[in-house]
Amino acid sequence: QVYLVESGGGSVQAGESLRLSCSISGSTLNTYCLTWYRVPPGQEEREGVAAIDTDGRTTIADSLQDRFSISADAAKTTLYLQMNNLKPEDTAIYYCAAKICPARSGFLLIRPGAYNTQQYWGKGTLVSVSS
Repeated sequence: QVYLVESGGGSVQAGESLRLSCSISGSTLNTYCLTWYRVPPGQEEREGVAAIDTDGRTTIADSLQDRFSISADAAKTTLYLQMNNLKPEDTAIYYCAAKICPARSGFLLIRPGAYNTQQYWGKGTLVSVSS
Protein backbone atom coordinates (compact mmCIF):
# COMPACT_ATOMS: atom_id res chain seq x y z
CA GLN A 1 0.00 0.00 0.00
CA VAL A 2 1.25 3.47 -0.92
CA TYR A 3 -0.12 6.70 0.56
CA LEU A 4 0.13 9.98 -1.30
CA VAL A 5 -0.68 13.46 0.00
CA GLU A 6 -0.37 16.52 -2.23
CA SER A 7 0.27 20.06 -1.00
CA GLY A 8 1.39 23.43 -2.28
CA GLY A 9 -1.58 24.41 -4.38
CA GLY A 10 -3.13 27.85 -4.20
CA SER A 11 -4.28 30.92 -6.08
CA VAL A 12 -1.68 32.88 -8.02
CA GLN A 13 -1.45 35.47 -10.75
CA ALA A 14 -0.35 34.62 -14.26
CA GLY A 15 3.43 34.61 -14.52
CA GLU A 16 4.01 33.46 -10.96
CA SER A 17 5.44 30.14 -9.83
CA LEU A 18 4.32 27.34 -7.54
CA ARG A 19 5.96 24.17 -6.32
CA LEU A 20 3.69 21.28 -5.55
CA SER A 21 4.77 18.53 -3.20
CA CYS A 22 3.54 14.98 -2.83
CA SER A 23 4.40 13.24 0.41
CA ILE A 24 4.77 9.49 -0.16
CA SER A 25 4.75 6.67 2.36
CA GLY A 26 4.09 2.97 2.47
CA SER A 27 5.79 0.30 0.45
CA THR A 28 9.36 0.37 -0.77
CA LEU A 29 9.21 2.73 -3.69
CA ASN A 30 12.26 1.83 -5.76
CA THR A 31 10.07 -0.12 -8.17
CA TYR A 32 7.46 2.61 -8.54
CA CYS A 33 7.00 5.26 -11.16
CA LEU A 34 5.62 8.54 -9.84
CA THR A 35 3.44 10.78 -11.96
CA TRP A 36 1.67 14.13 -11.79
CA TYR A 37 -1.71 14.50 -13.46
CA ARG A 38 -4.17 17.36 -13.62
CA VAL A 39 -7.87 17.83 -14.25
CA PRO A 40 -8.88 21.27 -15.53
CA PRO A 41 -12.33 22.65 -14.66
CA GLY A 42 -15.11 21.04 -16.64
CA GLN A 43 -13.01 18.09 -17.75
CA GLU A 44 -13.16 14.52 -16.54
CA GLU A 45 -10.05 12.81 -17.83
CA ARG A 46 -6.77 13.23 -16.04
CA GLU A 47 -4.07 14.82 -18.16
CA GLY A 48 -0.53 13.57 -17.77
CA VAL A 49 1.84 16.34 -16.71
CA ALA A 50 5.13 14.75 -15.71
CA ALA A 51 6.57 11.44 -14.60
CA ILE A 52 9.70 10.11 -12.97
CA ASP A 53 10.57 6.47 -13.37
CA THR A 54 12.48 3.92 -11.34
CA ASP A 55 15.94 5.09 -12.34
CA GLY A 56 15.15 8.79 -12.01
CA ARG A 57 14.47 9.55 -15.64
CA THR A 58 11.92 12.31 -16.06
CA THR A 59 9.33 13.04 -18.70
CA ILE A 60 7.37 16.25 -19.08
CA ALA A 61 4.37 16.74 -21.34
CA ASP A 62 5.54 18.41 -24.56
CA SER A 63 3.42 21.52 -24.07
CA LEU A 64 4.79 22.08 -20.57
CA GLN A 65 8.49 21.32 -20.98
CA ASP A 66 9.59 24.94 -20.99
CA ARG A 67 7.77 25.76 -17.73
CA PHE A 68 7.35 22.64 -15.58
CA SER A 69 9.82 20.23 -14.02
CA ILE A 70 9.52 17.14 -11.86
CA SER A 71 11.86 15.86 -9.20
CA ALA A 72 11.95 13.60 -6.19
CA ASP A 73 14.23 13.08 -3.25
CA ALA A 74 16.55 10.08 -3.39
CA ALA A 75 14.33 7.94 -1.18
CA LYS A 76 11.22 8.90 -3.15
CA THR A 77 9.49 10.11 -0.01
CA THR A 78 8.61 13.41 -1.63
CA LEU A 79 7.71 14.17 -5.21
CA TYR A 80 7.82 17.74 -6.52
CA LEU A 81 6.35 19.62 -9.43
CA GLN A 82 7.92 23.00 -10.11
CA MET A 83 5.62 25.19 -12.19
CA ASN A 84 6.95 28.47 -13.55
CA ASN A 85 5.33 31.24 -15.56
CA LEU A 86 1.90 29.90 -14.74
CA LYS A 87 -0.97 30.60 -17.12
CA PRO A 88 -4.74 30.62 -16.55
CA GLU A 89 -5.00 27.40 -18.56
CA ASP A 90 -2.87 25.69 -15.90
CA THR A 91 -5.80 26.01 -13.51
CA ALA A 92 -6.66 22.48 -12.42
CA ILE A 93 -6.66 20.00 -9.61
CA TYR A 94 -3.23 18.37 -9.57
CA TYR A 95 -2.83 14.77 -8.46
CA CYS A 96 0.16 12.58 -7.83
CA ALA A 97 0.02 8.89 -8.52
CA ALA A 98 2.21 5.81 -8.10
CA LYS A 99 2.43 2.45 -9.76
CA ILE A 100 4.90 -0.39 -10.05
CA CYS A 101 6.47 -0.10 -13.47
CA PRO A 102 9.26 -1.55 -15.61
CA ALA A 103 12.50 0.37 -15.98
CA ARG A 104 12.47 3.37 -18.34
CA SER A 105 8.72 3.31 -18.80
CA GLY A 106 7.74 6.51 -17.04
CA PHE A 107 7.16 8.29 -20.33
CA LEU A 108 4.21 6.00 -21.02
CA LEU A 109 2.38 7.25 -17.98
CA ILE A 110 1.68 10.73 -19.28
CA ARG A 111 0.07 9.49 -22.47
CA PRO A 112 -3.70 9.98 -22.89
CA GLY A 113 -5.63 7.44 -20.90
CA ALA A 114 -2.60 6.17 -19.04
CA TYR A 115 -4.01 7.42 -15.76
CA ASN A 116 -6.31 4.40 -15.82
CA THR A 117 -3.32 2.16 -15.11
CA GLN A 118 -2.26 3.92 -11.93
CA GLN A 119 -2.41 1.96 -8.68
CA TYR A 120 -2.40 4.68 -6.04
CA TRP A 121 -3.63 8.26 -5.97
CA GLY A 122 -3.53 11.27 -3.74
CA LYS A 123 -6.62 13.40 -3.21
CA GLY A 124 -5.32 16.33 -5.21
CA THR A 125 -4.43 19.97 -4.67
CA LEU A 126 -6.08 22.88 -6.44
CA VAL A 127 -4.08 25.36 -8.48
CA SER A 128 -5.92 28.47 -9.63
CA VAL A 129 -4.22 30.95 -11.94
CA SER A 130 -5.85 34.29 -12.66
CA SER A 131 -4.97 36.66 -15.48
